[in-house]
Amino acid sequence: MKTKNSLIKSFALTALVLSISNAYAENASIAEGDKPVVEQIVNTLTKLSGGPHKGYRANHAKGIVVQGEFIPAKSAASLSSAAHLQAKASAVTVRFSDATGLPTIPDADGNSFPKGIAIRFQLPDATYTDIVSISTNGFPAATPEDFLGLLNAIAASGPNAAKPTPIEQFLGSHPAALSFVQMPKPAPVSFATEAFYGVNAFKFTNAQGATQYGRYRITPINGTEFLTKEQTANAAPNYLIDELPVRLSKAPAKFKISVQLADKDDAVNDPTVVWPETRKQVELGTLTLKNVDANGLAFEKATMFNPLNLVDGIEESDDPILLARPAAYAVSYGRRLGQ
Repeated sequence: MKTKNSLIKSFALTALVLSISNAYAENASIAEGDKPVVEQIVNTLTKLSGGPHKGYRANHAKGIVVQGEFIPAKSAASLSSAAHLQAKASAVTVRFSDATGLPTIPDADGNSFPKGIAIRFQLPDATYTDIVSISTNGFPAATPEDFLGLLNAIAASGPNAAKPTPIEQFLGSHPAALSFVQMPKPAPVSFATEAFYGVNAFKFTNAQGATQYGRYRITPINGTEFLTKEQTANAAPNYLIDELPVRLSKAPAKFKISVQLADKDDAVNDPTVVWPETRKQVELGTLTLKNVDANGLAFEKATMFNPLNLVDGIEESDDPILLARPAAYAVSYGRRLGQ
């Protein structure tokens, strides 16, 4: 039976997608700078990828969908009363992806980073909840406005741009963005050998009412593994997409999902701030991926993963980036459904 809160959230998300899709369809004649920030973000991402690309996401357009299950650890219930973190296993659908809105981007291309993972947990009451994470620990902007500024600076910094270019100026005045673009981004051997990070914090509440803020960590059980520079240079354009079905036909791929807990002085509303590795982590359970979804392309087009598709026991923080994500996703989702 669906809980009152899950029903309310389900109706609210449906209304969000419909209202935003309708509103942005009416915005065609409005000057770009006067449109909502989330719409400008989607428009700029589309422009940067040379789109629109019919039927694809504005970002993380290239991906692959797999099926599996999640088995919660005993420690999970101590952190949250969420249904999928109790004793029973949950079926999951997982989408791995490359960055940018270019559906044909080579998997080893430097612009294809960070990689993405989206996990949908199917719950007993026919509802679901999502985790959406990337392969870098941190984000380049603390607000949607700053993220739009970064994208616009990139778009304005073509080969003929005057020096210093807009992106050079932006990075010079935004140290978090500079740190992000300078992070090492090695090419993984497989999506199954990459680690992923939830850059936004959530509030977790257990059955006793105790609350803690934390960020997700998704790490391969057998450790990370990356290509050498030579292997990266010679990698086939679709090597990650092609490798995963072969790997899963031989054995399941397993990840540990955990939550890094915030200390009392840690920023829980700023994804540019990376918390120290000394922070305690609580294991939530094991994610086991078994096979590639044969209907993955249709699923990708028809599905909107949403980090705020939450259940009782998990709540959003007041992180501006987190709060803006559903609206931005809804713009992209509405457009690809209409294409």
